[in-house]
Amino acid sequence: MSLQHAILTALLERPSSGLELTRRFDRSIGFFWSATHQQIYRELGKLEQAGLIRPLPQQPSRGQRKEYEVLPAGQAELIGWIAEDQDPKPHRDALLLRLRAAAAVGGDSVHGLEAEFRRHLELHRQQLAEYREIERRDFGGDRPDARARLHHLVLEAGIGLETHWIDWLTRAAAELSGPDD
Repeated sequence: MSLQHAILTALLERPSSGLELTRRFDRSIGFFWSATHQQIYRELGKLEQAGLIRPLPQQPSRGQRKEYEVLPAGQAELIGWIAEDQDPKPHRDALLLRLRAAAAVGGDSVHGLEAEFRRHLELHRQQLAEYREIERRDFGGDRPDARARLHHLVLEAGIGLETHWIDWLTRAAAELSGPDD
C-alpha cells in the first residue's frame, strides 16, 4: 500500500483540504497507515500533477484552503490497485528485536525490558479502548450497509491485533518478571 492510495481512498470518501486530510489521518486512516502532514501535502501535489485529483472550484477568497476531489483517472488507479495481488509484508517491530537481542546478550539485559513491556501493554490497552469506543459509537445500531460493514471489518482487524498484543505482552511481561533459569 502506498500513501497515494490512502489519500485517494480518503478523498473518495469525502473531498477534503490538505489540513482536513491530515486530521482525518490522525483520527482514522492513521491507525493502520500513518503519514506526516508534510508527506500528505507532498503527495497531494504529486497526485494533482499526475491528473489523479484536482482542486474543487470555489469562490476566490483570501486564506481559503484548496479542497481536492478524485478524478476518474484517480478512481481507476485505485480500482486497479485494489485488484492487484499483494503478498503480506514481513512484520517489523523494534520491541521484538530488542527481546531477541536481550536473549543473545544474556545476563540481566532482559530485566531492563520488563518496564518497557508493561508500558507497551498499557498503550495497547488504551488503543483497544479507543477502538471499542469507535465500534460502540459507529457500529452499535441498525444493520449497516455494505460500505459500513467494510469499515467495521477494518476496525475489527485493529481490535483483533490489539487483543493479540495485549495477550502476548501480558504473558511476556510475566515471563520477564519471573525467576531466571
